[in-house]
Amino acid sequence: MNIFSRYLIRNLFLGFAAAAGLLLPLFTTFNLINELDDVNPGGYRWTQAVMVVLMTLPRTFIDLGPFIALIGGIVGLGQLSKSGELTAIRTTGYSIFRIAMVTLCAGLMLTVALGVIDEWVASPMQQRALQIKTRFTRHDMAGNILWARRGNEFVTVKSLNEQRQPVGIELFYYRADHSLQRYIYAKTATISDNGTWQLEDVNQKEWANGKETTETKESVAWPSLFAGMSLQELTLPSSSFSVKQLGHYISYLKSTGQPSLEFTLALWQKVGHPLLILAMILLAIPFTFSAPRAPGLGSRLAVGVVVGLLTYVCDQIIVNLGLLYSLNVQMTTLAPPALLLAMALILVFRFDRQP
Repeated sequence: MNIFSRYLIRNLFLGFAAAAGLLLPLFTTFNLINELDDVNPGGYRWTQAVMVVLMTLPRTFIDLGPFIALIGGIVGLGQLSKSGELTAIRTTGYSIFRIAMVTLCAGLMLTVALGVIDEWVASPMQQRALQIKTRFTRHDMAGNILWARRGNEFVTVKSLNEQRQPVGIELFYYRADHSLQRYIYAKTATISDNGTWQLEDVNQKEWANGKETTETKESVAWPSLFAGMSLQELTLPSSSFSVKQLGHYISYLKSTGQPSLEFTLALWQKVGHPLLILAMILLAIPFTFSAPRAPGLGSRLAVGVVVGLLTYVCDQIIVNLGLLYSLNVQMTTLAPPALLLAMALILVFRFDRQP
């Protein structure tokens, strides 16, 4: 890598820093406003809301990666174009295609950095933030937070207590004709080291030969359907999982006969995210060389923001349609960024052939 390549990469990363400095405070403010809507005098306080927002800041940074790549690329290359340095670099024999490859190299560096942050920083911190919020807003939550099945056995859990033990456990056992055979309700449960749950304050109902029998027990041992998985992990949304956790969770869901499409989509979205970032940073090349003598960057940045927003909206629509209609996961998550990357490369070749 020669001095010109290093100079281009340095200016691109300065552009990334400028874009992050602009976008992160803006979106963090939006996140704080959303969190303050959940603040209440008896539980979730504003100090905890601020803590949650700060802990989810790395996740916001990851989500803004494609925008940072596009806007940062436009700023970094645009400044070089405006000052005439890009023209001087081209006179040394640097073609537009070669500049695009250096830009792509900077995008790869950014992608690797974001991947490391996502796996080992953003996911753990986001999960911790969600656990904090759940603990202080539990009394406002309705419905059960966990459910699972194994054959004709179904289980739901209402919540977890301060000791991370299940509360409000319901078990349903169905016959082959889908009629209810037995129902068990336990107020609390204690999880042993081998994964067995000791259900406590148990009420059991059973139906046989048209008769209902009711029984109350102090405790009942139950081989858990959640063996091998942390209950706290199971309560978290798919967007907060790391790649390793997603792979583990998908295997667990498949082994227990539960739908795994949502988490499979989340896993492949993480695979497609780097492609989207690379496509976005390559799109900075057409923005730079389409009007190299433009007096300012304002119009280019405005168009860049519109392109970024349209790309994000289209990607989310396609992913949600894939989830709704159970479309091919790889096609749903990888096709849009791959097509955008191909389009960006075509534009680069087109500008490179111009005299």
